[in-house]
Amino acid sequence: MQTGKINVQTENIFPIIKKFLYSDHEIFLRELVSNATDATQKLKTLTSLGENKTELGDLAIEIAVNKEAKTITISDKGVGMTADEVEKYINQIAFSGAEEFVSKYKDESAANPLIGHFGLGFYSSFMVSDRVEILTRSYQTDKAVRWECDGSPDYTLEEAEKAERGTVITLHISEDSLEFLDNHKIEGLLKKYCRFLPVEIKFEGRLINNTSPAWTKKPAELKDEDYKNFYHELYPVGDDPLFNIHLNVDYLFNLTGILYFPKLKKNFEIQRNKIQLYSNQVFVTDSVEGIVPEFLTLLHGVIDSPDIPLNVSRSYLQSDANVKKISSHITKKVADKLDDLFKENRPDFESKWDDIGMFIKYGILSDEKFYDKAKNFCLLKNTENKYFTFDEYRQLISLNQEDKNKKIVYLYAGNVTEQHSFIEAARKKGYDVLLMDGVLDSHFINQLEHKLENATFVRVDAETADRLIVKDEIKESALSEEQKNAIQSLLESNINKEQYKVAFENLHADDMPVVITRPEFMRRMKDMAAAGGGYDFMGNMPEQFQLVVNTNHPLFAKILTETNAASQASLAKQAVDLALLAQNMLKGEALTEFIRKNVAFLNNES
Repeated sequence: MQTGKINVQTENIFPIIKKFLYSDHEIFLRELVSNATDATQKLKTLTSLGENKTELGDLAIEIAVNKEAKTITISDKGVGMTADEVEKYINQIAFSGAEEFVSKYKDESAANPLIGHFGLGFYSSFMVSDRVEILTRSYQTDKAVRWECDGSPDYTLEEAEKAERGTVITLHISEDSLEFLDNHKIEGLLKKYCRFLPVEIKFEGRLINNTSPAWTKKPAELKDEDYKNFYHELYPVGDDPLFNIHLNVDYLFNLTGILYFPKLKKNFEIQRNKIQLYSNQVFVTDSVEGIVPEFLTLLHGVIDSPDIPLNVSRSYLQSDANVKKISSHITKKVADKLDDLFKENRPDFESKWDDIGMFIKYGILSDEKFYDKAKNFCLLKNTENKYFTFDEYRQLISLNQEDKNKKIVYLYAGNVTEQHSFIEAARKKGYDVLLMDGVLDSHFINQLEHKLENATFVRVDAETADRLIVKDEIKESALSEEQKNAIQSLLESNINKEQYKVAFENLHADDMPVVITRPEFMRRMKDMAAAGGGYDFMGNMPEQFQLVVNTNHPLFAKILTETNAASQASLAKQAVDLALLAQNMLKGEALTEFIRKNVAFLNNES
């Protein structure tokens, strides 16, 4: 057996660093400012322990761009480095000074947490630079050193002059990265990655960051106004949030943050990717699908965990054990918060339902554990704007159902305006109608039919709805089969027979003479396809409708006794047009002609 050590050639390291260390080259600025922050945090810790005898003074980190010289400088007034420390921390790639410091001052450094982990951040500077200089002076000495490297394994290290402790890093920007010499770009990157760092960051003399963001404070230190102000600091444009959840966990994993419930719009896609992920107050990403469940991406706010490294990747998020624990914890906290709000002030919870209902339904659809809690506070809203829990509504419907062993049938409407006549017909017969008009409701209804035992949902304009709501006292039709055939022939001359099927029902005499219904299954599948439910094969199928003739309506007795064929045909067309109009399906020329005929009728009557 042979053993040995793998030989890493430094000649091969720099090309890899320059091209592959980070997928996005703009990260160099985040890494260097993070290192400067760590140097400042170390100095604060050493001062608190009495190991630093120098005056802290102004600790602001300063960034400057010199377009003529093609340089970017990052200056801090932190601990600085001696020549030996430069040899140790800079010349040894992947040796982390932050890790070493934390291991030495484990307990004391908690008040000033450090960002660095792997000792690679400094070398991100070579992704955008031909040459990098370090001028540094340790807090322990009055001697300074200068280090310089051109991106090859060769470097120079010599004594230098520097009036104050700290470090200045100068990047000589390469020709293929000159866009980073634009002041607006640098300011934008600083605000993106460094806006909440715990040490002041200045660019062009202006303060860039908030060193003490709300999520770093204890909930007892904050008022409602503080939470709202921080929300608008994150999202300057928009309404106030509905409420928030303050996260603060230090057992099993470390997690802080504030999540806000926004007022959701009907198109929830525009609400997503608004949660910002930080690591020790350094921005990592706003694509957090891997760290929070899919439905929670509708929330806004900040999550901060030092357990997530800055070089986070999607594959890391999906496989890391800590991330999975964080995801599960956030789901539980959100569910608990909603449950508390419902129990503490149900009227207020109901008043917010139109804004949070879609979020809760999305959670029920996508997360089984969330459903287990949400079933207690998820509400069903009827067309009279009354709210019910699942259990409350089951009891309400059961009161109208004699045979408790049969399926409980829930009538629902997708659009109160368009389906008003159907809703009113159901109400007249003593039935309640739920409002299901959200973009997720076609999926949500299917889920409820699985979750609510022995239940089925039928929309008020479905072909089965009239059968469900017909009462025993409705008389049998007096129409013979021959008369029905005659009526069917008259009606079919005004419709597309491939799309519409004529059916006869015994309804009340004061109901509509003709109503248009849709097969519940086909309509629901098409709705789900439109909402993006994997039923695209339904999307190209033609709509199918049923033209339901009310056999007890007096109009058909009049049609059958009409001797003038033209008048008979006109009455039949009017009945069909009224049914189409009730479903908002009478369009264009047909609608214009319908209006013209009615105006002419009114003129004749007057």
